[in-house]
Amino acid sequence: MIRSIAFAVILGFSGAGVLIALGVWQMHRLEWKEGIIAGAEAMIAADPVALPASPDPVADRYRAVSVSGSFTGEEAHVLTSTREEGPGFLVIAAYETAGGRRILIDRGFVPEAEKTTARPARAAEVTGNLNWPDDVTSSTPSYDAAAAIWYGRDVAGIAALLRTEPVLIIARSDTGDGVSARPVTAAGFRNDHWQYAITWFSLAAVWLGMTAYLLWRIRGSKQ
Repeated sequence: MIRSIAFAVILGFSGAGVLIALGVWQMHRLEWKEGIIAGAEAMIAADPVALPASPDPVADRYRAVSVSGSFTGEEAHVLTSTREEGPGFLVIAAYETAGGRRILIDRGFVPEAEKTTARPARAAEVTGNLNWPDDVTSSTPSYDAAAAIWYGRDVAGIAALLRTEPVLIIARSDTGDGVSARPVTAAGFRNDHWQYAITWFSLAAVWLGMTAYLLWRIRGSKQ
């Protein structure tokens, strides 16, 4: 009986310890993620600065910038949809700054029927946020050259197609021509660590409860 009780206690407390440790780890991850979100929110809402000479995808992600120059009339179209407007495209436009740099501007959303609507070259000042979106994964379809459709904001690929730097500014406000801006927000950040922590702590409580029940059964069977 003593050996059975000892085994149950060791199994119960070691299992609960592992589950509690996982819950604590998720709490640390929660603190880390909240710090990242707070930093991104501050950068998104900051006063815009001049476009860096060599933007860094890590250090400059979400940095608010302002540029002067012109849209060239060249575009790429990324398939997307919205709950309110249904299927459509993000318009990624080539833009030449006053200093002669060619970059990309994510102007926002147009309905599916307006993909081929003419949006001619014109001067424009644009304020927005630098970004290197995580749209493209191993399961994302390749660029459909025949239909001229992208399935994710592949900054490097679109830049090569439109002959620009691999630099993307997501416009904060509408840039005209019927394109609805989709500015950067922190709403897209996934932060499920609190739910994961609750799950692990709950499992630890269940494990301890099962251990207590097992001990009760062992004691009852020996009486």
